[in-house]
Amino acid sequence: MGMGGQGYGNGGVVSPRRSERKVFPAWAKEIPECEKQYKVSRVSGLRSSDVERLRMIYGYNDLEKHEGQSIWSLVLEQFNDTLVRILLAAAVVSFVLAWYDGQKGGDTITAFVEPLVIFLILIVNAIVGVWQESNAEKALEALKEIQSEHATVIRDGEKIHNLPARELLPGDVVELRVGDTVPADMRVLQLISSTLRVEQGSLTGESEAVNKTHKAVPEDTDIQGKRCMVFAGTTVVNGHCFCLVTQTGMETEIGKVHDQIQEASQSGEDTPLKKKLNQFGETLTLIIGLICAVVWLINVKYFLTWEYVNGWPRNFRFSFEKCTYYFEIAVALAVAAIPEGLPAVITTCLALGTREMAKKNALVRKLPSVETLGCTTVICSDKTGTLTTNQMAVAKLVAMGSTADGLRTFKVDGTTFNPFDGKIQDWLTSNMDANLQMIAKIAAVCNDAGISQSEQKYVSNGMPTEAALKVLVEKMGHPDVFQNERSTTGSDLLRCCRLWNEYEHRIATLEFDRDRKSMGVIVNSRSGKKSLLVKGAVENVLERCTKIQLLDGSVLQLDQNTRKLILEALQKMSTSALRCLSFAYKDDLHEFETYDGNEDHPAHALLLNPSNYSSIESNLTFVGLAGLRDPPREEVYQAIKDCRAAGIRVMVITGDNKNTAEAICREIGVFGPKEDISSKSITGKEFMDLHDPKSHLQQSGGLLFSRAEPGHKQEIVRLLKEDGEVVAMTGDGVNDAPALKLADIGIAMGIAGTEVAKEASDMVLADDNFSTIVAAVGEGRAIYNNMKAFIRYMISSNMGEVASIFLTAALGIPEGLIPVQLLWVNLVTDGPPATALGFNPPDKDIMKKPPRRSDDSLINAWILFRYLVIGLYVGMATVGIFIIWYTHGSFLGIDLSGDGHTLVSYSQLSNWGQCSSWKNFTAAPFTAGTQVFSFDNPCDYFQDGKVKAMTLSLSVLVAIEMFNSLNALSEDGSLLTMPPWVNPWLLLAMSVSFGLHFLILYVPFLARVFGIVPLSFNEWLLVLAVALPVIVIDEILKFVGRCTSGSQASNTRTTMKPKTE
Repeated sequence: MGMGGQGYGNGGVVSPRRSERKVFPAWAKEIPECEKQYKVSRVSGLRSSDVERLRMIYGYNDLEKHEGQSIWSLVLEQFNDTLVRILLAAAVVSFVLAWYDGQKGGDTITAFVEPLVIFLILIVNAIVGVWQESNAEKALEALKEIQSEHATVIRDGEKIHNLPARELLPGDVVELRVGDTVPADMRVLQLISSTLRVEQGSLTGESEAVNKTHKAVPEDTDIQGKRCMVFAGTTVVNGHCFCLVTQTGMETEIGKVHDQIQEASQSGEDTPLKKKLNQFGETLTLIIGLICAVVWLINVKYFLTWEYVNGWPRNFRFSFEKCTYYFEIAVALAVAAIPEGLPAVITTCLALGTREMAKKNALVRKLPSVETLGCTTVICSDKTGTLTTNQMAVAKLVAMGSTADGLRTFKVDGTTFNPFDGKIQDWLTSNMDANLQMIAKIAAVCNDAGISQSEQKYVSNGMPTEAALKVLVEKMGHPDVFQNERSTTGSDLLRCCRLWNEYEHRIATLEFDRDRKSMGVIVNSRSGKKSLLVKGAVENVLERCTKIQLLDGSVLQLDQNTRKLILEALQKMSTSALRCLSFAYKDDLHEFETYDGNEDHPAHALLLNPSNYSSIESNLTFVGLAGLRDPPREEVYQAIKDCRAAGIRVMVITGDNKNTAEAICREIGVFGPKEDISSKSITGKEFMDLHDPKSHLQQSGGLLFSRAEPGHKQEIVRLLKEDGEVVAMTGDGVNDAPALKLADIGIAMGIAGTEVAKEASDMVLADDNFSTIVAAVGEGRAIYNNMKAFIRYMISSNMGEVASIFLTAALGIPEGLIPVQLLWVNLVTDGPPATALGFNPPDKDIMKKPPRRSDDSLINAWILFRYLVIGLYVGMATVGIFIIWYTHGSFLGIDLSGDGHTLVSYSQLSNWGQCSSWKNFTAAPFTAGTQVFSFDNPCDYFQDGKVKAMTLSLSVLVAIEMFNSLNALSEDGSLLTMPPWVNPWLLLAMSVSFGLHFLILYVPFLARVFGIVPLSFNEWLLVLAVALPVIVIDEILKFVGRCTSGSQASNTRTTMKPKTE
């Protein structure tokens, strides 16, 4: 249909909805019926007078252009996140308070740093998000690129060359030749050549080009079985024909794929990590709200007072200044609770993960996919090109023996088009017998393919089956007949084939056709003898054979016993999913005895009519047969084994036929050699007809779906996701794109994959290798474990900050940490250690454990308790050192009186708001670095004078969080078993963070911005003395955790043992 109801050109074409028009099953109708339906004939085509009328009905032959989201809707979408909304609210409130402070003449620079930094974080986050989203829908554009641009059409009985393909209409008669891209879905009307072959694997998943015919097929035939139809976007590789356009635009098969991609892109879900972070954000919102309310209630007595008169509150007094102060404390609490640096650290860790994966040939297009890979539970893999090499190779060679009742079988190694990849087992290196020489001659000369080397890969030029035969000839080696010609110049890959073609000069070709299923060539030998060399389907060639050639070259009559022996060998090879081709020849060519290719020769007329080929290829001499296949990759068997050990199920979904797919699945270990797979191997159509498809997918072990169409793949992925599975889907064709889009992880092939598949995917395999996926899953698991480490680290740090502010408010002492300092710690000081935790080495048994559930919590109850204990200690330490500076001249033997500051009692400190009512209270000047702080109003000692105490609190917070990062190296492992140097990056990051802290302490401008002062040596000793115990506390908690988890694991094993048995 054309662009789905949109107007085009001056005609204002409006096309009805596809669902309103009944599809005419042209594939199930004979040609006259199709011509009658569309009111055309093969000779005259459409009439010009009908074109505009049909245009109004069907529109243009284009794919719909779906309107993407506007840039503003994408920007707003980035704020649809709980953590981001909390940050935004904190920034707005901070900005209002900073403006209010500025109006009162406060320190404007310091006040505005916090809101500006938070706004900057949000802007960067939005830019990255919009960039990712805007790149996500390129699959639809890539789909349009594979459409044909022009077509040769018959209208009004005249042939029109280069008609724009978008102007095609149902009823047009189109001419197709070799190399043409099919412009629409069409019914074959007439074959001009003897055969028509179309490469449609990218749409249907078939591993080789398909023969097309003009004969009708049953109406309920699947897409692969519609042999009389050619589909838009596929390519003609052989032949010449005329076709009738039946579907255009969005009604074509490629249009349906376009719709499915659009539908899948709209049903995208959040990654497991994003879900967890959203849940964390919601919990955090609740916690922040509760703590802020508690802080407010604790301090309400300071800004709202009243007197009781006759039992009723009267004379309310409200202090707006103090109310604002405690509101600022609540904002500081929110800033402390939010791990502002978490998004940046996660992005950095995922980016580093993508670099590691790229080294293993897995190119990640979307960052969250790295983490999602770690919890993959099912891999749905295409067969052709992923589990197999997508390079046909000869696996078995069967030759005649020394007697009529004996056959020789040779196993051929190698899985690629590389002539040096593998050898023929039990092969005689010299003295190739006459029978094997004849097989080599036919395979080399009756062959139109070639092999070339491109970027260290060997590729076929022509039909892959023919290329595989040429590789076989090279592995067979030089026969003695070429003994004197081995020094011939040239070092091409196919040297033996070249020598055979020089020795046997081809003078005529009998093209392959679908009736006789064979190809023949007439050759003129250097000896002057004419021969006919034939290769083709075994049953068809054997029917036309009357003789056999034995090992020594002698020829005998073909009897029934020998025929039966050959057919038994064929049956055995076919059950192993080998595609078999036989070789035969004929020396007795009476009509062509003097033929040299001259068109004037009487025999040339016989070659012009393909119906003569069967009679020419009669009375043949049978010499042998070869079994070919698309072999499995060598690494896949071990990769499947690794998947099983890792608790990952493998499902193979292919467009190929059932027998071939089953044989490959047994060979690579998806199924056992003797396993009953009657319930595990079904076709896509059979799956869709199941009453309860979910129960089929819930079977243990591997599953196989053959003859699968795009809709089948989507349904399988959808049902698996509904069942709670995390699905990785591989694919390379246009037909795979919707399922790639729908899966949790869409994995496209980098070499064989279409641009459509790559654009729809989350990850691209540079080497098209299934084992690369397994390596990427292991990397994803390691990255997730490391992310858990730094998320736990950052959250535990934030808990400490919350505890510090809460204790400050609860005890009524001056504010020890201001928002800008907390922001600095969360973003800058904590950032390097958190990022460095992403470099923790992976566990050795990481692929021996079952996949984690996608809904597993980042932090379980025990871990939460541990970090509440750690957080409480951080709060006590930061508040404690603040109190110690004000109330003690020395602590733990460390002298703190060197700066000359005034000591107060704890009671005075906790009631500092009443300072103005104290009698005879004075505050002496004190030094901090080169600065001297003096106070005209003694009460300023608790506000301006707290700068040293604040610096000590901030320094303790930084030091504790650095030591706490060492605790995060392992969830339960002691630092004695996993020492800090296992991750040298962490030690470097701690040095960087300490360096940054020294920078803001000792650079005057930065010290003023952050409201801190330099510390003396003794003060640093106190900081370390207060901070170091955090390691001891967590080591004790880890020990308790190990003891507890050990006993729980023992109980679990005892409980599970009977079930396992």
